[in-house]
Amino acid sequence: MKKTFYTISIFLLLISTQSCGIYSFGGVTLHEDVKTVQIDYFPNNAPLIEPTLSQQFTLALQDIFISQTNLDLVKSDGDIIFEGEITGYRINPMTATADQTAAQNRLTITVNVRYYNKYEEEKEFEQTFSFFHDYDAQAQLTGSILDDAFSVIFERITQDIFNASVAQW
Repeated sequence: MKKTFYTISIFLLLISTQSCGIYSFGGVTLHEDVKTVQIDYFPNNAPLIEPTLSQQFTLALQDIFISQTNLDLVKSDGDIIFEGEITGYRINPMTATADQTAAQNRLTITVNVRYYNKYEEEKEFEQTFSFFHDYDAQAQLTGSILDDAFSVIFERITQDIFNASVAQW
């Protein structure tokens, strides 16, 4: 009886400690050898230039990987690499008032992303991500209104990039 108990205990211990080569951290599925992430600067190549857009977007993308994974952020030779450019920054009127003026404007930001994975090349991609934020047409897109728009748009785009690359959603 004791021998059977010890055999079952050892078997359960072996099964519970054995790794399948992939780990999951908050929905993240990466090869066990992936330890670093490199996120290059995303230049603004859009026809309309917002001076702080590139830096703020790059930092937002870095922040999501720092906060949602245990990967180390490196400047070069990362196990997974993100590079790309901001390809669209546009403001369009969305809804009209009775006197034919805009009641709301929409800021849309589009980013082209290239994802490289040193250990799982079949998961690499180049893809465009885009999102928008509507704001009152009477307001100027500066200060806190611009910050709020960037916050909403960056949260969505960076989460979409995160999901497409390491969460595999």
